[in-house]
Amino acid sequence: MMRDFTDRVAVVTGAGSGLGRALAVELAARGARLALSDVDDEGLWETVRRCAAAGRGARGYRLDVTDRAAVLAHAERVDADFGRVDLVVNNAGVTLLASVTDGAWEDLEWVMNVDFWGVVHGTRAFLPLLTASHGHLVNVSSVLGLAGAPMQSGYNAAKFAVRGFTEAVTQELRADGVPVGVSCVYPGLIRTNILRNARNDGLRDYQAVREGFERSVTLTPEHAARTILRGVARNRTRILIGADAYRTDFLTRLLGPWYPRAVSGRSRRPVTSPGHHPR
Repeated sequence: MMRDFTDRVAVVTGAGSGLGRALAVELAARGARLALSDVDDEGLWETVRRCAAAGRGARGYRLDVTDRAAVLAHAERVDADFGRVDLVVNNAGVTLLASVTDGAWEDLEWVMNVDFWGVVHGTRAFLPLLTASHGHLVNVSSVLGLAGAPMQSGYNAAKFAVRGFTEAVTQELRADGVPVGVSCVYPGLIRTNILRNARNDGLRDYQAVREGFERSVTLTPEHAARTILRGVARNRTRILIGADAYRTDFLTRLLGPWYPRAVSGRSRRPVTSPGHHPR
């Protein structure tokens, strides 16, 4: 159980902004050694700078998590640079607002490749290193990995897949006696720039949706980061973030297969969950 992060080697993907940046800075403040990655060079190096200011330096790596070979090579490079890996947070992700009938195939493949396959690549690449260190794996799903929502079929599919994949990994490791902790994170609405980077299927009111989201959401990435690290320290397999995540979890458990009836009459206005976005 990882109660103390001092001198632990932590890998965080999607570290260029939002939740990934907040996690990196919080880990730096707690004395962790950091291997941070993103596709956004500018955002990544700003995070590296903030980590240094928080009290611990970090190394930045440009990484596209959809590229399997690149992620495998990244794990080898981090191992060579740091000598071990104790914590991996597969956080990088994107979102898509589109109807199931009208959305572009390419956009659906894009969100699945980043949000699901990025997690699979990171898990498989780093799991041997985590096994060697008795470390901890964190995969970021979403409140929309707990319940479906209109205009979010692609994002729902990816985040439900992350949930199922991570639960299967947890069970396999337990059955085999592998000493690696595993947590799946379900963030609710967090104040990030996820909608600024989202793809959308020409929604007429997209600008209004984005501005309304940015005005109404108060939960910060910093709060979410602290919640995740508290969950890791307690070896929690499920980490819910925000009242909406707890509410959604409760309703889906209470109503079971009938929960879609409770929300099916709502508007097609998209519901967004901002744990992750292109960095």
